[in-house]
Amino acid sequence: MKITVLAENTCLRTDLQAEHGLSLLIETQGLTILFDMGQTDLFVRNAERLNIELSKVDFAVVSHGHYDHGGGFHAFRRLNPTAPVYIRPQAFEPYYNRSGKYIGLDTSIFQDPGLVLCHDGFSPVENITLCSCDARDIGASGLWRRDGESMVPDDFRHEQYMLIYEKERRILVSGCSHRGILNIVSHFQPDVLVGGFHLSHIQPGQELSCLSSQLNNFSTEYYTCHCTGLPQYQHMVKHMDRLHYLSTGQTITI
Repeated sequence: MKITVLAENTCLRTDLQAEHGLSLLIETQGLTILFDMGQTDLFVRNAERLNIELSKVDFAVVSHGHYDHGGGFHAFRRLNPTAPVYIRPQAFEPYYNRSGKYIGLDTSIFQDPGLVLCHDGFSPVENITLCSCDARDIGASGLWRRDGESMVPDDFRHEQYMLIYEKERRILVSGCSHRGILNIVSHFQPDVLVGGFHLSHIQPGQELSCLSSQLNNFSTEYYTCHCTGLPQYQHMVKHMDRLHYLSTGQTITI
């Protein structure tokens, strides 16, 4: 399996750009999969510089209903009008951040005929499953969902993860891990986990050290990025044996 980071918060190459968002190109089992579409069309421009043809993507996955993971949807559609795009139906709902700013998706996306609404356990192809995580305690994220006239805490029913079975390994791809990275690892116990950990709001210290030690108790190999936060990563890597950071333009072979 090969994974190329098309967009992420950091970049180590001068010919590419970074943004707050995530987009991964995954090549596995003869398929080319786009996992998330960043905040803008930046992932498209970076793909062009990397000589990656997004027109050849077989299917795409939007991990959850936030703008920094589905904001480039229309840019993708201009290059690839036919690939199925898998998304949870709850991603259509209106989401807001701590300050009350709308952070949901462009609602015009929802009219796209290529959208496939999927639920827990949906398999677009053999050996690949889109899953949720039934975590009862996800903590106070500070993110919100509008329910009628009220604002309620987001329970992240709109979040899905892609589980890939390859060569007797379980590889889990996550956009932001809003349901709690420890909950998710405990639930799936993957051999490899790729994605954001949603920890940038936690200051490096005892809480993060404890979480790192708990994650390190699993045999999982971790490749993190985006909403984990660089200061948080730099703190966690001191307590973890198998933690790596992914930046825009980087390619890994798993």
